[in-house]
Amino acid sequence: MPLALALLILAAGWRVLAIHAPALANFAPLMALTFCGAVYFRDRRMWLVPFAALLLSDLYLNHHYATVYGEGWTWPSMAIRAGCFAIALPLGRFVAAHKNWLNLFSGALGGAIFFYLATNTDAWIRDPYYVKTAAGWWQAMTIGRPEFPPTLLFFRNSIVSDLAFTGLFAGAMEFAALRTGQPSLLRKRVAA
Repeated sequence: MPLALALLILAAGWRVLAIHAPALANFAPLMALTFCGAVYFRDRRMWLVPFAALLLSDLYLNHHYATVYGEGWTWPSMAIRAGCFAIALPLGRFVAAHKNWLNLFSGALGGAIFFYLATNTDAWIRDPYYVKTAAGWWQAMTIGRPEFPPTLLFFRNSIVSDLAFTGLFAGAMEFAALRTGQPSLLRKRVAA
């Protein structure tokens, strides 16, 4: 439980810090923690840690955007984000059943791509700034609104952070297994 609380505080804090450092926009460990939690943790209660960090940081970020930009997030958009994180769980369970490094990083990449497509399509649908045409959708996917960094920057940061934090998390789990004399958690066991 102390590990879960530490992860919750660090993940939520990292995400809140990113709004004050625009280069870190969407560079967060939450999706990787959700995905890797499903890969490594058998105790499904641990899967709630990233969702709690998402909710707590969303509340702060919503207040920040409402104060600074005069517009907060709508509950459907928050539900879309939570749904994207929920999709990472079966993706992680699939990787847990087919353990290898390629599947691990492919799953993390797939989660980042799904998150990008779902959240930017949601922005295109809900934000009156975007024209409801293919060109408006493309704008939502690439450059976004002029007062914010380009959405491709968010996408790049999501991919890099998801892959990096997945690697760090998996590396830490593999190192812990090695130190305790257990076999690799990602290597398939060969039947004797």
